[in-house]
Amino acid sequence: MDTYNLIFAFCAALAAGFVNAIAGGGTLISFPVLVAIGIPPVAANITNTIALCPGYFGGVMAQRKDLSQQKIRLFKILPVSILGGIAGGLLLLNTSENSFRILIPYLILMSALLLAFQPSLKKLVEARIQKSMHHKKKDALILFVVFMAAIYGGYFGAGLGVILLAVLGLLIDDSLIKLNALKQIISLSVNVSAAMYFSFSDQVNWPIVAVMVFGSVLGGNIGGRTATFVKPGILRWVVVGIGFAVAAIYFVK
Repeated sequence: MDTYNLIFAFCAALAAGFVNAIAGGGTLISFPVLVAIGIPPVAANITNTIALCPGYFGGVMAQRKDLSQQKIRLFKILPVSILGGIAGGLLLLNTSENSFRILIPYLILMSALLLAFQPSLKKLVEARIQKSMHHKKKDALILFVVFMAAIYGGYFGAGLGVILLAVLGLLIDDSLIKLNALKQIISLSVNVSAAMYFSFSDQVNWPIVAVMVFGSVLGGNIGGRTATFVKPGILRWVVVGIGFAVAAIYFVK
């Protein structure tokens, strides 16, 4: 692997870790860079998933107190999340390069739109919690929706957190803080399960993973330390703009 490509991958992971710590959507930066430096799309997506996994641990650790109060819920949801992540990974590995290349602009565009409407979805969830429907949703429906979201997360992943927070808020009566903690650990379980499955394939670019892990952790640390000085809204729209631009380039191609 060319030294310059390793540097580009490191910088992309640094930016992705920084963005994920503040606004989310880091995959919209790191994935296109990996494709641009010559890694085939499927391998780039797999490599990106594994490389950015460490970043999810920080979010879970920061909210472990809120998770400790949801042990019964976690006991039901985590197995479904893990199975969904593996199913998404299996689906990805059985997608041809040409088919995935065709899907790329649509996946990026959908992810950018999810990020763009993140504040509106959050308000919708908050309004739903405040009005509280006062009746219990069937567990089967919750597990099914989480499973479908997990499949998407294992397959591509960008915008997974936005999807999860929206569906959890609409289906579960609980505080936004607890739902956000639940979203964090579901995202972690989906990505780690998919990453472990990917690790046994021949599609992982391990030298790139090595530099990206360091870059994403460093970027997340910098983002966490500077979060009070950077406006998440502005950063989010910068990432959304990048996502739209990248999607447009792929559509033209």
